[in-house]
Amino acid sequence: MSKQSAIVKFFRRNTVAYLFLAPWLLGFLVLTLYPMGYSLWLGFTNYDFTQPDSTQWIGFGNYLKMFGPVFGLDAFTASSGEVIRADPYYMKSLAVTFTYVFTSVPLKLIVALGVAMLMNQKLRGVPFYRAVYYIPTLLGGSVAIAVLWRKLFEKDGLINILLGAVGFTDLPGWITNPKYALWTLVLLTVWQFGSSMIIFLAGLKQIPTEYYEAAAVDGANKVRQFFAITIPLLSPVILFNLVMQIIYAFQTFTQAYIIGGGSGGVLNSTLFYTLHLYIQGWTYHELGYASAMAWVLLIIIGVFTAVVFRTSNMWVSYGTGE
Repeated sequence: MSKQSAIVKFFRRNTVAYLFLAPWLLGFLVLTLYPMGYSLWLGFTNYDFTQPDSTQWIGFGNYLKMFGPVFGLDAFTASSGEVIRADPYYMKSLAVTFTYVFTSVPLKLIVALGVAMLMNQKLRGVPFYRAVYYIPTLLGGSVAIAVLWRKLFEKDGLINILLGAVGFTDLPGWITNPKYALWTLVLLTVWQFGSSMIIFLAGLKQIPTEYYEAAAVDGANKVRQFFAITIPLLSPVILFNLVMQIIYAFQTFTQAYIIGGGSGGVLNSTLFYTLHLYIQGWTYHELGYASAMAWVLLIIIGVFTAVVFRTSNMWVSYGTGE
């Protein structure tokens, strides 16, 4: 049998399977692979969707526009001959995003683990409390919650009213004060600990109680048991939650857009990377530059994820004895 006839026979035998796979394959090619390839190409152009006919190939011009200020470049000439000015707010958006990620992710995981351990106790009404604690995760990413959060932390919001009632004076507008605006978003993110809590809770239930009983017999207190038993056996779950929350935090947009008024807040204190990308693409119509920013964000997330996985062998235990 020739190679060609073998291939034809193979496809005939698996026709039904490929028909069932066709919707997914079509969606992947049309809605994922093609847009990714197209955005990669746009990142090397000065594409403006209001003037598509004027699109020019500018090489690494968009990337120089991002990182030009680092090397002291305020303006430079692209390969097309176009003079491109460096983005003065790009590094600010990176700094704001990194601050947000490095503070919100650890705090969120700590709170989620603490609540999960409470929910793992044999107490009355635990299923009800699990549902209550999970609700913020379902609602937290919505526009309505972001608007509500903005109202709570305004100068005359409920938070200041409550603080004023217990004697505090000269309270700032938390949202409009550049010193505190970002931390209100961190607090909002930590409040949405429900999904991580549920995953931690599932992991805690997989730890045999015999380990704790044996440790108690040996004289280990609760703190010692936590660091010697709970953390090591829960480390694969911690790794999963850490990676997922890092990816999620880098992509935060809705809260920053609504609470920051769509412009990055006062003195760009809440100018998240995704918000800056949105402003460049849809406010200034520089979709070529926005596409390049999106690919840089993908690389940043990939690097952080790779670092976490690369270092996980030093603190993650899979129970294999290694």
